[in-house]
Amino acid sequence: MGFGGYCLPKDIQAFIKLADRAGIDFGLLKEAERVNRQRVDQLLDKVKKALWVMKEKQIGVLGIAFKPNTDDIRLAPAIEVIRRLLAEGAVVRATDPEAMARARAVFPDLHYSADPYDVARGADALLLLTEWEQYRRLDWKRIRVEMARALVIDGRNMLRPGEMKALGFEYVSFGRPDQVATTATL
Repeated sequence: MGFGGYCLPKDIQAFIKLADRAGIDFGLLKEAERVNRQRVDQLLDKVKKALWVMKEKQIGVLGIAFKPNTDDIRLAPAIEVIRRLLAEGAVVRATDPEAMARARAVFPDLHYSADPYDVARGADALLLLTEWEQYRRLDWKRIRVEMARALVIDGRNMLRPGEMKALGFEYVSFGRPDQVATTATL
């Protein structure tokens, strides 16, 4: 999914500007910034490819903070993902162990739940956007039953494609040879 937070993106931009002022082409850093910005586009392309139309689709979001163990949502990729899903007409439900209060200030009308199973209930897709350890340990069999469509798009490559396939999920990840594990019969 790329990186976020306040420090690293800001520091990269500062280094690029300093290099430009010094007449140095810091192409590698510019490319890292470009690739990071494209990650949200790539995730949303994966969602659109799977769902075709996002309008009125129920989409659950696991993780809002830019990284686990913080409530910091500044420049968090999940914030941009949610913003764009809402713009496409999706119905978004979200959870995060620490960042929901801060996210409410940005998206006051979004449905939030401390219970990830509630977020999965009736969802057409479930997006894993922050690598909280508790998401890895969820009862994925239960989530499979709760969802309207067993589609998980793992923006953090936290889960194992083979295990998700064996549980009956359509599983989409980033940069893995087994990019899409199709649904298996239970």
